[in-house]
Amino acid sequence: MKEYLPILIVFIFVTGFAVTNIIASHLIGRRKNTRAKLMPYECGMDPVGSAHQRFSVKFYLVAMLFILFDIEAIFLVPWAVVFRELIQRLSRPFVFIEMMLFIGVLLVGYVYVWKKGLFEWNS
Repeated sequence: MKEYLPILIVFIFVTGFAVTNIIASHLIGRRKNTRAKLMPYECGMDPVGSAHQRFSVKFYLVAMLFILFDIEAIFLVPWAVVFRELIQRLSRPFVFIEMMLFIGVLLVGYVYVWKKGLFEWNS
């Protein structure tokens, strides 16, 4: 348990710092609500229409695909970090082919999504 004590101390310090800053900003900060500050922010442009408009399902599909491919790309980093250790224990072609199979699965998924027309925004 002693080895976790520094982590606990840092966690308490960071939490205390964050809470202190939030409380200090509420106590010290000025609040002047103007019409411009109370408007919803839409990328620096004046808001047009209702805030509860419907989005196309394609938007959500592309967002899910981005997350999926992003998470899969993260799996490449640990493989690259331990590549030298892997080739010492296993054969170099096996380690390389294993990663190429993983990238091939990603490529098949990308081609499938492309052929389904998910990346065509004009429809």
